[in-house]
Amino acid sequence: MLSRPGSRPQPRPRRRRPRRPATTAMPPAVAPQRSRRGPRPRRPVSGRVLLAGLAGLALLWLSRGGWWPTPPPPQMILVLGGDADREAAAARLARVDGLPVVVTGGTNPEYAHWLFLQKEGLSPRQVQLDYRARDTMSNFTSLVDDLRKARIRHALLVTSADHMERALLVGRIVAGSRGIHLTPVPVPCGELCVVEGRRRLWGDGARAALWVISGQDIRPWVEERVAPWLEKAGIR
Repeated sequence: MLSRPGSRPQPRPRRRRPRRPATTAMPPAVAPQRSRRGPRPRRPVSGRVLLAGLAGLALLWLSRGGWWPTPPPPQMILVLGGDADREAAAARLARVDGLPVVVTGGTNPEYAHWLFLQKEGLSPRQVQLDYRARDTMSNFTSLVDDLRKARIRHALLVTSADHMERALLVGRIVAGSRGIHLTPVPVPCGELCVVEGRRRLWGDGARAALWVISGQDIRPWVEERVAPWLEKAGIR
């Protein structure tokens, strides 16, 4: 298009260039830093937790009458040796009830055969004499596995009245670990009764519990290692 003479050409409008969006620099990817700390140490079990656990086990054991399976009628008579009166009482009981008798650590075989077979008239198959035991603890540990193999679940425990508490504690721990229930049949001892101390009672109880856990009797180790030290210290 021609412009008129004497007139100035009109300027053309400038096109605006589209502005580029401002780019922001992206930060480099930051790798997660690994902790330099090692594994957290395990916290030791507090005394309160341990006592609570022991108390719970004690309550569970004391309440076993509500959940423990009812044992069958007595299947045998278990006599702990140490007194001829115990064997005499067991022989009379076996004659009346007709139950088999096992005497552990009892009197000499000659007297036992006369008492059970001749005096009370029991059958030889009804009486078993076992002389492996040396004390109350081994009265149970020496034959408890044999009783389990024979499927014995309930036995009458015959011993002297002054010995029954300790024998029953040890027996319920050792025989109870094999599912054998014990019913006490104390034999009166009259003026010959000797009251046993608490120290001996709980000592044998702890010894029986360790036997159940480890399968070993700690008495030989105590006599070999601890007893000489106690004698030198004047404690024993």
